[in-house]
Parts: sequence; structure tokens; C-alpha cells
Amino acid sequence: MEGGEGKGLGCQKTMDGKESSKNGSVGAIPSCCLKARASAPEHDAKCHSTVVSGWFSESQSTSDKTGKTMYFNNPMWPGEAHSLKVKEILFKGKSEYQEVLVFESLAYGKVLVLDGIVQLTEKDECAYQEMIAHLPLCSLPSPKTVLVVGGGDGGVLREISRHNSVELIDICEIDKMVIDVSKKYFPELAVGFEDPRVRLHIGDAVEFLRQVPRGKYDAIIVDSSDPVGPAQELVEKPFFDTIAKALRPGGVLCNMAESMWLHTHLIEDMISICRETFKGSVHYAWASVPTYPSGIIGFLICSTEGPHVDFVNPINPIEKLEGADKHKRELRFYNSEIHSAAFALPAFLKREVSVLGDSPTPSQRICVS
Repeated sequence: MEGGEGKGLGCQKTMDGKESSKNGSVGAIPSCCLKARASAPEHDAKCHSTVVSGWFSESQSTSDKTGKTMYFNNPMWPGEAHSLKVKEILFKGKSEYQEVLVFESLAYGKVLVLDGIVQLTEKDECAYQEMIAHLPLCSLPSPKTVLVVGGGDGGVLREISRHNSVELIDICEIDKMVIDVSKKYFPELAVGFEDPRVRLHIGDAVEFLRQVPRGKYDAIIVDSSDPVGPAQELVEKPFFDTIAKALRPGGVLCNMAESMWLHTHLIEDMISICRETFKGSVHYAWASVPTYPSGIIGFLICSTEGPHVDFVNPINPIEKLEGADKHKRELRFYNSEIHSAAFALPAFLKREVSVLGDSPTPSQRICVS
């Protein structure tokens, strides 16, 4: 999201640098929304020649002879950073939309970084890719049509292709460079593009969805970047409205939904919007991904009005799909036990995200167990 830092706030509560309560008083801005402040370098911060904002690491720059640890900051998680030891820079480039970096790390294999934010590593990508694909698809008896928004690395496609019932996999990715880089440096993920059921669309997902016929898809998976700059509209109501329209009755959405340790106000906003839009059910699930901020990532999973979808107890268990567990490669993270456990939420999240404690109508069920 080139040029997006300091612009727009991923939290819809925040406007013009202030958060107003219902009575009009001004309260503290949630810490993870202080983007304008967070995008400014911290004291003593310096830029690394190859690893950008969101990281700290020992300097790899020959121009820095001090050996001093370098600190970096990111607007989505101010005040903290994650370090990976860089063995070798494999690729540096800048597309029309973002900076793209690939490096070989000491502990996690090859790493894909977009605009300074880790998207995946070879070691732990399995957790994210497998969960965001199989949580929705294993909750449907026989999914046939699937849309992926984003996902240019191909990992979600690889996981969808385990499902023999699927007849069509559309993917809309805005940045062709991500696809090309993944095919060269991450072939275990990009293998997903080789499936003949895949139809690739390069372009803006918001515009793509506006053109989609009503009720076309059984499932839509949104593998988006963090809601900073242009990606902010991917967590706003108009976008969710277009998704709901594109889904059949009883169709499902699975959307990346940040970290419960860092972004509870954003999670609450997203759930509130989706409860207005998706009249079947709205759920929150999570998984462990060590190289993501705080070490976990959340998923917002919803269904449209129609046949009831039991997200907690998979009706289409992966273990019963012939060859699915070893298709392309063996599953490394997901199974039916992990599926059900992902919906168990900690007490603090239920307290801090008030909508999880509401008593919704039967047509707006939220699972908290």
C-alpha cells in the first residue's frame, strides 16, 4: 500500500485523530489505530537498507559499522516489532502498489514481505493457508464455486484444490508482481495456480465483486493485507455488502480478521458490520502463526441467510475427502479437531469485544464456544 501510511484508519470509530463516544465526548484513541503517530520513526530508529517498517533486526547494511540493533515501527502494531535473522536477500522490487521483498531467514526459511509486513514464511504458512481455506469449505456439504480475494502467493488456491467437489476457483489479485515472485521463490504455494479449475483475474477486487452475478459463489475467502491505506475499504460495510450479494443462500465468507491481542476494537467493528450484513451467522476463530504480530491471526467467518451452516462442527471433514490430506503435499496444521477448537475464545476477548457477549436473534447467531 505505497503511500498509505498515516492515511485512513482501520478503525471506523476513529476520525480526524480522535475517537468520539456516543455522547460526543472525546476518548482515548485505540493504540493500534494511532497510524499517523506510529508511522513516524521511533526515537533512535533507523531504516535498514533491505528490511523496512514493522521489523527490528541486526543491521545487514555494510554502511552501518556499529552493529547496533535496528528498530522499526508499523502503524498496525505501534511500540513492538518482530525480528528475523536475514541470511540472504533474494528479491527486492516495487510494483505499482507496494514494495516486495523476499529473503532467506535463518529459522523460518524463505519469507515474503509486502510493504514491510510479513505475509508468509515457508515454515509456518501452513497454519494460515490451511485454516482460512478449510474453515469455510469443510463447513459446507459440497462446495462447488469459490472466490479468493487477494491470495496472490497461491497458498489458498493450493488448499482449495484439495476439495474434489469444487468446480470453479476464481481469484482476484491486484498485484501481478506478487504472483510472479511467488511462482519463482515459493513454488510449494504457487502450485495452486496450476489447478485447471483456477481462473485468474488481475485487478481491483472491489470492482470485480460489483460485476459478479448475485448468488454466484458458495464460498468467498478474503486473503487481504492489513487494513492500512487502500486496503481499508476491505473491512468496511460496502465491501461486505458486495460479498453477501455474490454468495448464494447459505454461502459462506472467511475473512482475515487480525489479532485478538492487538486489534479488539477493529474486530468488534468488523463483527458489528457483518451482523448487519450476513443474516445466517457470524463467528470469530483464530489460529497460531508465529511470524504474525502477537503470534496469532483471527478469521471472521459468516454465512448468508439460507440453509444453516454449523461452522463449529465440520459437516465436510477433511479426513473423509479422498486424497485431500496428501493432495500436492500433506496437511501440516489443519484437522477437524483444530477446526472446532479454533472457535473457543478466551475470556478477555469476550469481555473486550462486547458484541460477542450480546444475545443476537436466531438469524444472527454468534458462536462463542
